[in-house]
Amino acid sequence: MTSQHRPTDPVQQRTSPSGRRTARRTRRSTAARSLCVVAAAGVALAGCSTDAPSPSGSSGSSGSISDGGAPGSATPSSGVRVTGAPAPLATLVSKVYAGGDLTHTSSPSAAAALKARKSVSGPVTATAKVGSWMGTPVAVVTTGDDVTLAVGPTWKVVGGWWPSLGVTKPSLGGGPRWVLAIGSDGRKGQPLERTRADVLQVIGIDGKGGGGVMGMARDLWVPLSTGGKGKINSAMVAGGPKAQVSTVKQVTGLPVEGYVVLGFTGFKKIVDEQGGIPIVIPKTVVASHAKNMVIKAGAQTLSGAEALAYARERKTLPDGDFGRSRHQGEVILAAAVKAKLAGPIAIPAALTSFSKVGKSNLTAEQILTFTAGLHQLSPLKVGRGVAKGAFGWAGKQSIVILGAEARSLFAEFRDGNLS
Repeated sequence: MTSQHRPTDPVQQRTSPSGRRTARRTRRSTAARSLCVVAAAGVALAGCSTDAPSPSGSSGSSGSISDGGAPGSATPSSGVRVTGAPAPLATLVSKVYAGGDLTHTSSPSAAAALKARKSVSGPVTATAKVGSWMGTPVAVVTTGDDVTLAVGPTWKVVGGWWPSLGVTKPSLGGGPRWVLAIGSDGRKGQPLERTRADVLQVIGIDGKGGGGVMGMARDLWVPLSTGGKGKINSAMVAGGPKAQVSTVKQVTGLPVEGYVVLGFTGFKKIVDEQGGIPIVIPKTVVASHAKNMVIKAGAQTLSGAEALAYARERKTLPDGDFGRSRHQGEVILAAAVKAKLAGPIAIPAALTSFSKVGKSNLTAEQILTFTAGLHQLSPLKVGRGVAKGAFGWAGKQSIVILGAEARSLFAEFRDGNLS
């Protein structure tokens, strides 16, 4: 996401140490400006509301997950009152604040973070939101500045941050971490996970408040994990999303954790269900593939159809596929800003919405801690880039050949940060 058109990509300045420093400063400055602008625009355009819609079939406060306890307000004997939590989850949260043993009811990393916590003496009032990720119950419980992340159906704490308990650092699976976001080109009747990837974006967080989004031009000519060479986005056709992740890992050297994949219809549905994406469009775009839909420059909230058109347009852009990949990164960062404004409490609803239309190999713990990690990002420490190269030919196919610029970008992203 950017508020200015940049004809010269900072990646081109990586030929020397001073050039790399300039690139980082340029991207950090651009990201900071754009994130702040979109944050302000998002609040205004959303009518100052940051509430996410409740999952379908859910009350929004407790979900419709069967987990051995009735939803509602629960006040365990410790004096911890949890609104919207089923009884087993409320009991678990009570142990967090009353100093109970969490050895068998927390992930190893969360248990380690909470081991030296201070118990509270007074009453605690918390709010829970419950949803699901690929059929697994997930929950976010908040009280003050504290956030507890939990996974069911036998509830356990998998992460969070607890400043009120004297826990100094968030527990979010460590860092750096990367996830591959895939947009499938599958049309009606075609398998979502066995068509070419129209979108390939690597989302990274460094575990220290920084992160980045790196687009992969889909015409990159690379060794495929399924064998031979081909355009990078063809790996999914032969081997599904896992093969696409393996190919990206092989090309970039980044240990990508897993994938999330959406089709065109699913993308539009999620964006519309979440009330659109507030964004600042730097330059008017005419989406030639979408009946010449005009997306004007300026602050606005894109509908699902508009966001998809903006993310897919290539022919009318001066830098073609590279520009498209840049636009995709802008949309992802804009969606992340909106999510940050809504707060971690909105995560379960978002994961529930995605699960209805998307696919992923990430566990509930992985996606919950990774998504919550996005809420820890500082706008000053988020950057983006596009892996590109020179144009060439493979037979009659127009391709992009990886060069030093792309490899430098991969190296820079090894810490999970592109700022």
